[in-house]
Amino acid sequence: MGGPAGADASQAGAATRAGLATRLVFLVAGFGLACWAPLVPFARQRLGVDDAALGLLLLCLGIGSVVSMLGIGAVCTRFGARPAILAGGTGMALVLPVLSFAATPAAMAAALFVFGAALGALDASMNVHAVEVERLSGRPMMSGFHALFSIGGFLGAGVMTVLLAVPLSPSVCAALCSIPMLIAMAVASARLLRGPGGEAGAEPGPLLVMPRGVVWLLAFLAAVTFLVEGAMLDWGALLLTGARLVPERFGGVGYGLFAMAMTAGRLSGDRLAALWGDRALLRRGGCVSLAGFGLLLSSPWPVPALAGFVLIGLGAANMVPVLFRRAGAQRAMPVPLAVSAVTSVGYAGVLAGPAAVGGIAHAIGLPGAFAVLAALLCTVPLLAGIVAGIGRKA
Repeated sequence: MGGPAGADASQAGAATRAGLATRLVFLVAGFGLACWAPLVPFARQRLGVDDAALGLLLLCLGIGSVVSMLGIGAVCTRFGARPAILAGGTGMALVLPVLSFAATPAAMAAALFVFGAALGALDASMNVHAVEVERLSGRPMMSGFHALFSIGGFLGAGVMTVLLAVPLSPSVCAALCSIPMLIAMAVASARLLRGPGGEAGAEPGPLLVMPRGVVWLLAFLAAVTFLVEGAMLDWGALLLTGARLVPERFGGVGYGLFAMAMTAGRLSGDRLAALWGDRALLRRGGCVSLAGFGLLLSSPWPVPALAGFVLIGLGAANMVPVLFRRAGAQRAMPVPLAVSAVTSVGYAGVLAGPAAVGGIAHAIGLPGAFAVLAALLCTVPLLAGIVAGIGRKA
């Protein structure tokens, strides 16, 4: 079968295999990151540090991620996404147990930096790979990939929590969680696409890359969306309890609803993208999120306020997948460099976000800070037409 039909069948088979591998990789990234969260209290107790010192240690993870993301685009351009994916996923699995027994602040800082660097390499390269798989398949797939990251997060936190409750030691729990990660990476390895990021013959890029042209717009919108996600995690409970909408022990229910809604939205996002297109998906999602902010900030009753968390999660669910898809369509930069730049600037927003929200909240109150977030999020539906047009004129 050497004709067009045979070539189409071969391409479809490659897309199917690569799609499975990409889903596994996104699952590993979410699973591995979430496995670390239940270990944080044990790390604090083992190291004997206060909140300020713990915060500095946790910052090492974020710094490692951003540093790695800044350079991974050049690696993907030259060697393809596969080596970076395998190095990042395997690195996370191998360093996770170290986080459970590092005995000094210096050792923990180094381990967190390496863990963050592995996460950053995996995160950027898997999105580069996802862009190419989506292009190869000829249909929207990005939201489904990102949904697997969220599902991995639920699984990782749940499995680690159950193992710790057995009870097993943190080191044994971390080792047990690393095993399925390594197995998944081994299964994905043979199915990942090979070649220089889907751009054979591309010139090697610089080691560090910043956005260029329309990629700046995509990176800015990614930073805004990640900032909103981070604020829901870091400040959502305080907003609910500060307004006396829920008791302190139930403060986390808002973020839980937000996360579940975001996962559900991403599971349906590919179908909606195929039905509506990226412009309508961004506009309608932005309007739904803004309606959620309106409920959250205006309601004196807990049920509507919690419904606000659900609407924010549903509306924001598919923003980042669309932005990565457009990064794969633009022509201002090589795709691996563009995806890496959007990822790194987005995560820089995550790192700066908690402090920025805290500073604004100190000046005008936490509801005021969330109103500023809503104003920033308005840029997504307002600029949806420009975003959706990227790559279509050429």
